[in-house]
Amino acid sequence: MFKAIIFDFDGVIADTEPIHLKMFQKVLAEEGITLTNEDYHQKYLALDDKGCFSEVLSDNGREVDKNLVDDMIRRKSLYFDEYVTDNIIIFPGVVDFVNRVATNHLLVIASGALRHEIEFGLEAAGVRREFQAIVSAEDVEKSKPDPEPFLRALEELNRVRGSSAQIKPSECLVIEDSLHGVTAAHAAGMKCLAVTNSYSADELSQADWVTDSLENYKIDLSRTERRNRL
Repeated sequence: MFKAIIFDFDGVIADTEPIHLKMFQKVLAEEGITLTNEDYHQKYLALDDKGCFSEVLSDNGREVDKNLVDDMIRRKSLYFDEYVTDNIIIFPGVVDFVNRVATNHLLVIASGALRHEIEFGLEAAGVRREFQAIVSAEDVEKSKPDPEPFLRALEELNRVRGSSAQIKPSECLVIEDSLHGVTAAHAAGMKCLAVTNSYSADELSQADWVTDSLENYKIDLSRTERRNRL
């Protein structure tokens, strides 16, 4: 039985991936670089801000200068915050799902978003109190598909629980929307439920379970099929 559920944030709880894309495009345009929707979807969607800007600069033959990347992250954060205040959308059924699973699971966030972006979204959804810990882009050295975000989330959960018995990776379910996230979950020794908010079911076929939505979704360990759609 799963004791903990580790949620990604963008693309799982909040429909913010399109907003991130717009802000990436805006900042990169200021640097004379065009980022297409297709390239973002295929190459960069699951990366955190540092990873995305670094990869795009490199792919366009630009020097990956730390000071420049830090400044690009700063600008994107400002643009994102200005826009998202009145435009954040929580996916249908997510609030009910979180409240329901929180009754018998410990919940954690492991996301490539910045901490204040996650905090704002959870508060807007009214579910911040249900999460015992948050691991954001600022808390890790490597982003997905590296397993560090999920392992760090489990470490933080076990830390805040104190003297209670340590939860193992095999006792964690990850909920993701990207192939990089699925890969990271498996590399961390965790099972993964993928939601087709950003990629198709076929693209997410490596997940242990796949669903079209968390609305009315029930975690059922008796399911043996590799992919489940509601």
